Amino acid sequence: MHPASVLDRSVPVLVTGTAGFIGFHLALRLLEEGFAVVGVDNVNDYYDVRIKWDRLNILEKHAGFTFHRVDCEDRQAMEAVFDGYPFRVVVHLAAQAGVRYSLINPYAYVDSNLMGFMNILEGCRRRNVGHLVFASSSSVYGANTRMPFSVHHNVDHPVSLYAATKKANELMAHTYAHLYGLPCTGLRFFTVYGPWGRPDMALFLFTRAILRGEPIKVFNYGKMRRDFTYIDDIVEGVFRVMARAPQPDASWTGDAPDPGTSAAPYRIYNIGNNHPVELMAFIRTLEECLGMEARKEFLPMQPGDVPATAADIDDLMRDFGFRPATSIHEGIQKFVDWYRDYYEGNREGSFR
Repeated sequence: MHPASVLDRSVPVLVTGTAGFIGFHLALRLLEEGFAVVGVDNVNDYYDVRIKWDRLNILEKHAGFTFHRVDCEDRQAMEAVFDGYPFRVVVHLAAQAGVRYSLINPYAYVDSNLMGFMNILEGCRRRNVGHLVFASSSSVYGANTRMPFSVHHNVDHPVSLYAATKKANELMAHTYAHLYGLPCTGLRFFTVYGPWGRPDMALFLFTRAILRGEPIKVFNYGKMRRDFTYIDDIVEGVFRVMARAPQPDASWTGDAPDPGTSAAPYRIYNIGNNHPVELMAFIRTLEECLGMEARKEFLPMQPGDVPATAADIDDLMRDFGFRPATSIHEGIQKFVDWYRDYYEGNREGSFR
């Protein structure tokens, strides 16, 4: 039986995706808390790699950080990483992200999100890891319209390949929890934003366009609602979850199977702001923080997208005392301040 408390400062934590947005922030939090972190990332060019290297340069200033530039789908390379350290906790955040890109390059999602996750599961199984925490996504709710989205709802109707791969990750993790007793916790992230964010996300795209005097693309004619979640709140939630491995739910029954729990050591949680914001209100807040008005190009809904997301985080609040603390205005202002600082001088003009 794996222990319920698994975080230990005497052994390193494996964090995949450390050149990425969430992985960078989580690794930085762990390093500042005195943990050693082994980071894995392939530093791919899905978006400009300079911001990825700049994130890594910050992490590498910490003596406790070790970086391996490998693909998670590279089986031999990942076996070597797992064999090189006595991991007790693994946080798997590396993935091919983006709903819209999955319509253009579907094979990237199969390679990274399915084969890559398979190698993580096998590494955890072989090395008897005490807790695997992995990134899922609010996109798994797909065609669901009942709000707020709950982990106890059925999620069998994805509307993008990206969402389907994230749902597959949840199923794969449950199988390993059931067969091998590997404690797995999946976290469904809801529209994460903040400093060092992904350049393909709305806040980044909007900010860049407004500062350049270019129009912003407002999909579904602005009739979108998102549970925007500030990065520090996400990291706080992940940090709390890491410390306690799930135990089998004794009340779970196959007669009325609960998708959010299991008779195996497996749990799924939503991690969001629990306060959906209309896209036009989000844009108005950004305009206030920038002191500039956006030129808006209203467009129809994009294929694979959903009109609204809202997170039911009751389980995460109950089990871990998690409660998001950052207002949308505070979070956007922090992003704007970072953006202007990061891209001051000639850097902004060279970004693509």
